Parts: sequence; structure tokens; C-alpha cells
Amino acid sequence: MGGIMTAEPSARPSAQPDTDIGSRWPVPPQDGYTVDDLTTLPDLPPHTELIDGSLVFVSPQRDFHSTMIDLLMTGLRRTLTTEFKVRREMTVELDRRNAPEPDISVVRADAVTGPDQTRFLASEVLLAVEVVSPDSEARDRDTKPRKYAAAGIPHFWLVERAGSDGHPMVRVYELDPVTKSYAVTGIHHDELKSSVPYDIAVDISLEALREL
Repeated sequence: MGGIMTAEPSARPSAQPDTDIGSRWPVPPQDGYTVDDLTTLPDLPPHTELIDGSLVFVSPQRDFHSTMIDLLMTGLRRTLTTEFKVRREMTVELDRRNAPEPDISVVRADAVTGPDQTRFLASEVLLAVEVVSPDSEARDRDTKPRKYAAAGIPHFWLVERAGSDGHPMVRVYELDPVTKSYAVTGIHHDELKSSVPYDIAVDISLEALREL
């Protein structure tokens, strides 16, 4: 995701237009916001996340971020089985105070309930993918993966640019159920091949990205 701003108890987030002077966020509860607030608070910006009870607002996407998601979505759906669905930028409820929005999620097909659905439970997610943005690097690399692992999501991909040409690189992680932490199982540059959560083969070369 893009850059973040955390909603303070009595401040209007700077993500709001300056002309909206009268708009004020309500003072959050002592323990912070909860998942339910994401659907009940008025006028939240699109793609607002909840991290440790704080509201997090995303910055405008960079082209690499957007096109890399498109590339992976196409590749993941090419070999998708009927057991799974692939979703872009959907909220995942990890617990009452944490509801991030992975760039891509692979979920169980039976978890998709209809067009008005707004979130998935962590137990319904098989794979979470984050494309690193410079202005949210710490969350993409550290905060979110730790929380995904603690919630039991079995697979995680971290996508970023590498080398002098900025070609895509995907680090693939698998959950250790004992330690509830991720261990890297592969680093992919031109083609991403995996047998979990299903057989996947995605062209992630710079040439494939530039064709989008």
C-alpha cells in the first residue's frame, strides 16, 4: 500500500481536503478503533486500514505498485482452481483491532458470500501479498507480515523492485505453525513458480511488467 497517516484522537487527518474545514473525526475509544468502526465511521477514505486500533490512510499508488498487482492477479487467476478465489485490496480481519488490506489475497472460494462483502477473516485467507511502496516500506516489510503470521495466514509474498533496472522480485514465505512466524522458501526474479496454495506459474519479468 501507499504511505500512511494515523488518525489522532482529536485531529482531522490531512488526507482530507483543506476545504473540508468542518469535518472532524470522532475521538476514538481509549483502546482505539475496532473492526466494526471501518463500516460505521462516516466518510472514511477508500482503502482505510486498521492497525493496532489506529486508522491508516493510503497515499496515491505509484505505477509499479498498480501494474505489479495487475500482473500478479492475471498470473494467479490463470491456474486458479475452483477451491480458491483471488481478490484485490480487500480488508482482512485479523482481530478486533487489526484489519489490514493486503494488495492481493487468495481466499477459500466458500468465503466469498456476494458482491456486498467488505472483508474476509484471517482463517479464510491462504495467501496475502504486499507490494512494497517507499512510503509504507516498514509496514509492508515488518508490521503486516508479523500480523499475518500471528493470525495464522499460511503463505505470504513480499514484492519489490530490485537491481539497477528495478525489475520485480518476489520473496515467498511459508508459516511455521509452531513459532507463528514466516520462513522464506524462495526468491523469484523472472518467473514465480509455486505448488502452494495451488500450482502457480507467473511471468514476473520486467518485460512482462512493461507490457501492461
